Amino acid sequence: MNQDKGRQEDTKETLDKYSIEINNIIVDVVIETDPQEAVPLYEVSIANISPTTKIILEKIRQEFVSRMNMTDLEQFETAGESANVREQFKKEIRELITKYFPHTDEKTLNMLVNYLLEENLGLGKIEILLKDAGLEEIVVNNHTEPVWVYHRKHGWLKTNILIPSEARIRHFSTMIGRDVGKEITALNPLMDAHLTTGDRVNATLSPISNKGNTITIRKFAEDPWTITKFIKQNTISIEAAAFIWLAIQNELSILISGGTGSGKTSMLNVVANFFPPNQRIISIEDTRELTLPGNLHWVPMETRLPNPEGKGGVTMLDLLVNSLRMRPDRIIVGEIRRREEAEVLLEAMHTGHSVYATIHANNADEVVTRLTNPPIDIPKQMVSSLSLIIVQNRNRRTGKRRTLQIAEILPEGDPKVLLRYNAQKDVIERIAQSDVVMDRLQLYTGMSREEIEFDLKQKVQILKWLTRKNAESVDEIGLHVAKYYTGRLVLD
Repeated sequence: MNQDKGRQEDTKETLDKYSIEINNIIVDVVIETDPQEAVPLYEVSIANISPTTKIILEKIRQEFVSRMNMTDLEQFETAGESANVREQFKKEIRELITKYFPHTDEKTLNMLVNYLLEENLGLGKIEILLKDAGLEEIVVNNHTEPVWVYHRKHGWLKTNILIPSEARIRHFSTMIGRDVGKEITALNPLMDAHLTTGDRVNATLSPISNKGNTITIRKFAEDPWTITKFIKQNTISIEAAAFIWLAIQNELSILISGGTGSGKTSMLNVVANFFPPNQRIISIEDTRELTLPGNLHWVPMETRLPNPEGKGGVTMLDLLVNSLRMRPDRIIVGEIRRREEAEVLLEAMHTGHSVYATIHANNADEVVTRLTNPPIDIPKQMVSSLSLIIVQNRNRRTGKRRTLQIAEILPEGDPKVLLRYNAQKDVIERIAQSDVVMDRLQLYTGMSREEIEFDLKQKVQILKWLTRKNAESVDEIGLHVAKYYTGRLVLD
């Protein structure tokens, strides 16, 4: 029996291994395949706390809980008083740890205090997952199955973290909502909120979610996607990126489409890498997800849901209309959902603003269909105000994200696909020459087609250089692009 078990363990394969430091606590992460599991496992273990110490810490935790009236404190812990409650808890925990570990140095003492604080006041071991920059999504389905995560590199993974009870999941949801003035109750069992770090949270309560209470956290990208990362990941080709850059430099409006999780917002962030530093940019989102280079003249704005009395809400349309009074050169919109938003955006294009937005649609034809049918339902001729559609796609089997299509919009409002992804070869291929975009560029710039092609080749060389140079941060790329626009970029 033991031999069989040994053979099974031998077949495990480690896919990745790294460490995370959280308040001096070292957490080891191992991602491995297991023949008994359908998906790889994401396993966390705290490296600098021994098993014996953990047993004592659990005893301290139980003594701490018995000392404090947790229910009263949970009700007392409002957004304005949580810092005071935390300090009160910290003092109590510190006394207990000193009692059991009298000779502990200050650094270790602080680490153990932080460990117990997160176990009791924070989101428990979910806090570990929030600190992993490689994760995009954290999902709690109920207390009987492990927490799931979506990893940038490895896709969906099952963790070794379990939430002890449905009540604890509900408490986490209540705590998240309370910090941002939201509530989740039996009467209001659905909640959209965000953490103070910007991570987006959706929560549901049973029996609306049949198997138990759920929490879905979409993490705010601490290290956002940039054009060089897209190129290295083969999400987009250098030639396609250069074409997009040319369009952005010359203030052509772009709509980015794709399914859920296809990388629409990531592409929107990448597109912003190419903005010139001497223009004013207004971004409008439901939840902040964009991170633009620090040298840009950028004003980020965010919608607000109404309070429980139905007052104080600020919609995307409100911000969009207001942004036109803020002298923007470029407007970025998180997502178009309604007719009014689309009409204001198209009006902005007609009045000389460059607009960049996302929409849910799986290909260029679907984008036009969505725009010209309910609920958006704008006249097809108005769609021609757009210059380009970029379609993002995620292969759910492999987890790969790719630019599926780049299309221009013809005068009658139909899309014409210029570049298309070849899944068999895993490359983006040119399938047609541009007419509309090239004509607009010639009109706006006065350049001939030959000069435009030469400009494209220059941009290809710069993108190759940036990729070789491993320039991956938003600010570093923003600096090089700014130098390009001011004629100070020197390729070494």
